[in-house]
Amino acid sequence: MGKFRNSIITWCRKKEIDGKRGERRRQLFAKIAAVPASTVFARRIFYSATALVALTAGLWALDTRQAAPKFSAKSLDGEKFNNESLKGKVVLVQFWTTWCPHCRADQAAVDALADEYAGQGLVVLGVDVAESRQKVKDYLRKTPRSSNIVLNEDTNLPAVFEAKSFPLYVAIDRDGKIADKHSGEAHEDGLRSMLKKAGLKIETDRP
Repeated sequence: MGKFRNSIITWCRKKEIDGKRGERRRQLFAKIAAVPASTVFARRIFYSATALVALTAGLWALDTRQAAPKFSAKSLDGEKFNNESLKGKVVLVQFWTTWCPHCRADQAAVDALADEYAGQGLVVLGVDVAESRQKVKDYLRKTPRSSNIVLNEDTNLPAVFEAKSFPLYVAIDRDGKIADKHSGEAHEDGLRSMLKKAGLKIETDRP
């Protein structure tokens, strides 16, 4: 680091510096020359560390979410959905079955959230896995649901998300990226937390 200081002094001596302007320069170079080499080194370490922290913070800020796999779905009502049509929406996919007690436990909360946040662009797809159309219709006749119900035969969602245990939840943000996943009973607070991660304005701590 002494070389850095000495190079400045040498440069100053080689120049012809006259008048008031020259005097100001001489004063400046004298101050620089008086800085100990160890201090110059410490300053360089400080600036290097600051730059490294800034770079690391920038890397942490990068979006690491993965894009949702390509999918298509058609509800029992005939409405069609895919990645493109749902861009700009927050999507909650619930993989469920009529025989699953944990799915039933979450059912009221899922449907209530679908109604509550429809105005914010929430779309809920309740995908029944590996059951017949008639079985699902019989179930819905006794236990109506307000979410978009999709049958296994009308979508590739169970395949692309490898839905093998139920319920399984996937939250997709407005950019079509996976914001969160949860396997098992989620309860209302857990579902709200997922939707908040996906971009909805939600109060998770309610009285």
